[in-house]
Amino acid sequence: MLSLRISLGEEVVGEVRTRFRFDAARPYEVLLTFHLGRPDEADWVFSRELLRDGLRSLSGQGDVKLWPAYCPCHGSTLHLALESPHGSALLEVSMPKVRAWLDRTYALVSEEAERAHGPSDAELTELLSGGR
Repeated sequence: MLSLRISLGEEVVGEVRTRFRFDAARPYEVLLTFHLGRPDEADWVFSRELLRDGLRSLSGQGDVKLWPAYCPCHGSTLHLALESPHGSALLEVSMPKVRAWLDRTYALVSEEAERAHGPSDAELTELLSGGR
């Protein structure tokens, strides 16, 4: 579990404990669960490739954008901008910690194996239809 610094709009909120999860059965995606101190938790799912690319340069569009940054106070960081109908958030996390976690996922399932394991046609259809 990592603590991410979070900002909602102009107001700095503080830190939110976040669990990064990876399921080798679905190697093309990562799941971030934000523990907000309430019974309900906020989950965000996006591609592992998006996370990998965001460690190098601006990556993503729409609801999820990631990019590397450097802060004199916190060193190398990864910024995550999240948008939803309920609002938006800007999060910052230690890049070395995310990179180490991501490297462990690639040790479990390589990039080549991920390509061979892509989502099924049924999963893509469900995704494209809005999960209905």
